[in-house]
Order: sequence, then structure tokens, then C-alpha cells
Amino acid sequence: MVVPVLNKLKEGLSSAEAGSLSEFGCPSTMAVRRRRDERTKEDHRLAFSLDSDRILHSLAYTRYIDKTQVFYLIDNDHLTHRVLHVQLLSKIARTIGRFLGLNEDLIEAISLGHDIGHPPFGHDGERALAEVCQEHGIGTFLHNAQSVRFLDLIERNGRGWNLSLQVLDGILCHNGETHDRSLSPQRDKDFATYDEEVARAFKEGFRDFVPMTLEGCVVRLADTISYIGRDIEDAIRINLIRREDIPAGCVEILGNTNGSIIYNLVKDVISNSLDKDEVGYTGEVSAALRELKRFNYERIYSDSRVKTETPKIEFLYRKLFETYLDDLKS
Repeated sequence: MVVPVLNKLKEGLSSAEAGSLSEFGCPSTMAVRRRRDERTKEDHRLAFSLDSDRILHSLAYTRYIDKTQVFYLIDNDHLTHRVLHVQLLSKIARTIGRFLGLNEDLIEAISLGHDIGHPPFGHDGERALAEVCQEHGIGTFLHNAQSVRFLDLIERNGRGWNLSLQVLDGILCHNGETHDRSLSPQRDKDFATYDEEVARAFKEGFRDFVPMTLEGCVVRLADTISYIGRDIEDAIRINLIRREDIPAGCVEILGNTNGSIIYNLVKDVISNSLDKDEVGYTGEVSAALRELKRFNYERIYSDSRVKTETPKIEFLYRKLFETYLDDLKS
């Protein structure tokens, strides 16, 4: 049980949080869980802070280590790995949330869990696994849906972590691959809605779900902010592109380094989203970011020089899948 002094401190934290949030922020007292959990009631931590800790202590979080972000099987110690991307996203999203008066605990929990379902070898690994799944008639594979599957259904010998709906929804809806000029939360969700969206993700490969909280919307935008410039720096580091290759129009508005790109995007989101039930960019910055994403896809992500090991990855995924399937059958 929570001792009286901790219970009093928790009440004070809850009151302070409520007083600091904007009218569009999600208080920790609004956290909804799939099943009743007496441990959360007795815990001295606020609900979304507790969710962050549960994610950090999950086995799936431990497996972030050594998963690559974009470039794999390249001998360079300074390329971005998945665990660093998660930390960068969390920091950027919490910075935006702080200025907008949103719940930083909720933002942190979504950020920490958003890529837990990513397989090794980045999106090439995800595509390879999706193809094998489709060939065997079991739907597709999406890392965002796998993230919540781990946390909700697989961890702790199938009991899951009983995370709040707001956190699970934010993870499922984080899709940073799309380009959104602005996002408004779809607040009227419950666990039935969430379960339908997860099922649709695995069955149809649909991923463009809208978060139920403004905090989830912030994480979705911050996902792009956290990787777009960092991937450029990594590509320059391995001589895939040169800094002067970055489109001049993007450089004029966003800068030509990861630091300047992050700074200008974050500044634009904050100034354009104050006192609104939406987050987004101004038209000029949104257009520049769209062009920069196009540049990254054409000159970095699709470059044949970073795809030389892809056939090997596809073969290994297929072999692993078939081996485990034979084990199940026998």
C-alpha cells in the first residue's frame, strides 16, 4: 500500500499536473486501462509515468539495443541505432509538449514504446517480414501494430503490461512515415475502437490512424522531426550524399544540419500550435519538410548502395519464418 506521505505527495503531483496542463492536455487521472489493476491504484506514481516505467522494464524495450535505424551491416560506430532514435524522439516531443502545456509523462510513454515492434534491419526488415506473412495468408506485418501486440498481449507470459489506452493508442498511431501538415486528435475512442484498429492494421496493412490525444499527435509529428535530419547526417558520414546536395529551398527554410532542421521544425510547430486543439506546421515549413522527405527517400532510403545486403536479409527472414513454422507443426 502507498504510505500516507506518498499518497499525499501523489495527490499534490496530480493537482500540480492539472494546474499546468492546457485545456487540450490529457491529465493522468484520465488514464483508462483494459482491466482493473489494484497495483496502479496503490502506486505512488502518476498513471502515465507508471506506463513509462513498465515499458522501460519490458523485454521488448531491451531488444531495441543493436537494432539499426536506416543503415545496417555497415562498419561505423557512429550511425544512428533504433534506441538512440527513440531517445531523440522522446526529447523532441517532450520539448514541444512542455511549451504547449501537454502531459510530458504521456508523451514519454508513447515515445519510448513507439518502435518496440520494429524488427532488425529497419524498414527493409519490416517489408521482408510483411511479405512472408502475406504469402502464408496471415495478414501483414506492421511495426506499430507489433509494438502494441508485444506490450498488450505478449509481455509477462501473455498477461501484458495493462498499459493505458492513451499510451497504446499513441504507439499504434505514431506513423511518422506519412506527411501531416497538421493533426487533430480523435478523442472518442475506447478499447473496442482500439482493438478494431489493431486488427485492421494486421489484416489490411492500414496504418494511418489518428491519435486520440494531442500528446499522441505531437509524438507523430516529432517522429519525423527526430529522423529526417539525423538520417541526412548519417548519409553524409558514410559518403552517400554531400551536404551541398540538400535542396536549396529546404536549406533556406530549415537549414542544412540536423541541429538547425530540428530547431526550425520544433519552433514552427510550437508557434503554430499554441492554444489550439491541433498541432502542425505553417504552410511554408510544411512544404519544405515534404520536399526534404522526398529528397531522403530518393537519395538515401532508395539508393542501391545501401541495399546490397537486402537479398540476404530477405532470405534470412524467410528461413527463420519457415523454421519456426515447421517447429509449430511438429
